[in-house]
Amino acid sequence: VQLQASGGGLVQAGGSLRLSCETSGLTFSRYSVGWFRQAPGKEREFVSTVRSGGSTYYADSVKGRFTISRDNAKNTVYLHMNNLQLEDTAVYYCAASRTLILSTIRSLPQYDYWGQGTLVTVSS
Repeated sequence: VQLQASGGGLVQAGGSLRLSCETSGLTFSRYSVGWFRQAPGKEREFVSTVRSGGSTYYADSVKGRFTISRDNAKNTVYLHMNNLQLEDTAVYYCAASRTLILSTIRSLPQYDYWGQGTLVTVSS
């Protein structure tokens, strides 16, 4: 199983980026896929998840600015990030879970597979 995160880069505050998480080696339609991020000196935190059935969930800090979507034909999940702020600077990781339940969507151990991360830097 592989998860390949891409799309990070340097963007000015207020700008937008789209991250992609391309997966292989798993039955994609059966997996929930989430995004987490880790800023320098901080713990990895939940950003957003899209469950296998299509339901989406967001951290309060990104709600209304970020949109997660999935394309089952391409085995890929996207994170559209708008109105980026300085505090969004982090390495963004995607992760997949086969048995994710609603009460644990923010819990790192509930995700079975992780990608390598892509760096998002927001400048002023």
